[in-house]
Amino acid sequence: MSNILQQLSKLIDQRKQASTEQSYVAQLHAKGLNKILKKVGEEATEAILAAKDCSELTDPQHSTSAKQALINETADLWFHSLVMLSYLDCSASDVLNELERREGTSGITEKASRDAT
Repeated sequence: MSNILQQLSKLIDQRKQASTEQSYVAQLHAKGLNKILKKVGEEATEAILAAKDCSELTDPQHSTSAKQALINETADLWFHSLVMLSYLDCSASDVLNELERREGTSGITEKASRDAT
């Protein structure tokens, strides 16, 4: 699988110090965590709505455009999630390491281990 998340995470870290006139990432960082969280929430909602639209279509031609809309919205969600992580001094690598740690563990077992702590 591509290392695009790690590359994008590094780029976001570089751009957070850029001019707000030249960088959307810098604009979000300058507006603070609440603005970033609002964007993550908006993008999550848009991804959910796109998934719902995608699941309800039976026409293959419309289904293709609905799937592309879902992919686009998910990309927006992932991007804004990376901005959120960057703001909080975390990275895509941190998340990928956690997913790797969980590999081979049942989701039910993993969730129960978090609930116990």
